[in-house]
Amino acid sequence: MTVSFPYFKNVNFPERYISPEKLFSYLQSNYSDCIKEVGKSGLGKPIYMMTLGQGVTRIAAWSQMHGNESTATLAMLDLLAIFEKHPELKEKLFELIQLDFIFMLNPDGSEQWTRRNAFDIDINRDYLRNSSSEMKILKSVVLTGDYDYLLNLHDQRTIFSTDGKHPATLSFLAPSESPERAITENRKKSMAVIAAVYLQMKQMLPNRIAKYTDEFYPTSAGDNFMKAGIPSVLVEGGFYENDIDRKKTREFYTQALYFALKAMSVLKGETYSYETYLDIPQNKETHFDLIYRDVRLNTDFECVLDIAVQYREILDGDGKLTYQPYVMEVGDLNHKKGWKEIDCKGKKFISEKKFPKLNAIVDFRIE
Repeated sequence: MTVSFPYFKNVNFPERYISPEKLFSYLQSNYSDCIKEVGKSGLGKPIYMMTLGQGVTRIAAWSQMHGNESTATLAMLDLLAIFEKHPELKEKLFELIQLDFIFMLNPDGSEQWTRRNAFDIDINRDYLRNSSSEMKILKSVVLTGDYDYLLNLHDQRTIFSTDGKHPATLSFLAPSESPERAITENRKKSMAVIAAVYLQMKQMLPNRIAKYTDEFYPTSAGDNFMKAGIPSVLVEGGFYENDIDRKKTREFYTQALYFALKAMSVLKGETYSYETYLDIPQNKETHFDLIYRDVRLNTDFECVLDIAVQYREILDGDGKLTYQPYVMEVGDLNHKKGWKEIDCKGKKFISEKKFPKLNAIVDFRIE
């Protein structure tokens, strides 16, 4: 049975971009009794962990391992706002669990809105080499914490759909422990949590929940924590129709985070109904943000093609995100779709260049 869940946005953080200093100041001002510094980033910024509850089931979670993936941080901030308005939800949940939530594991990348850290290391591919300060901190917390579950929280690109029609607004994964992708007991525990979330949310988010690929990544955090014996759940926040700022995604992500914690509190390591996980559709790489169809170029020969565009998120000098269109592919794109498509038959391609340039900002118009 689907449970209704009250949603409130944390009004202190209305935008996708969160400056580390603003986040740190907010946590220190409002939650100083339950946060502690667990280490410093490569450039010396503090990394904070919040501890809530004293229940038997112990859970660790982390956000913004990739600095330009802020939806999980916002979801946790929204969840705190919801708990303020509905303390009964907080009390019931945290009687059963202890949550250690590491906010903004990569504050250097978060400040610059980049995936990697200050030294261009992808923290999520640094588990074995252990080169980054941030991975050292994460492993120190997780591997000494006697945790029953882990939540590895990310965002995913707009390219994914569930069925070639609907965007994959939320994707989940019970990571593999080996290249063979065997369904181990640990994976079943993770699958059971995801199955419970899926059953709660599939009606409120129909056709927009997917599984992320379970290909084994030998250097990534989730796969190796799973291999170390700790059931891990990957959550990816994706695209929702006409929601480039991911405001709707943020709302659904907050609900997913709550339902995941709730499922962990109830399951306590059991694997009930884990098979439901197998019924969740697989992420499909089907879409571009925008496709111009049947564009006739200003060439000396007959040339009609499609132009695919993706928006890149650019941080301006005022700490605001802008979305700039870049050409990603040209040619026959009938095998792909666009979340928006423009029919260019009978229209003019107006540009100083004869051809659109790949990986360059859109500098043409269609009239």
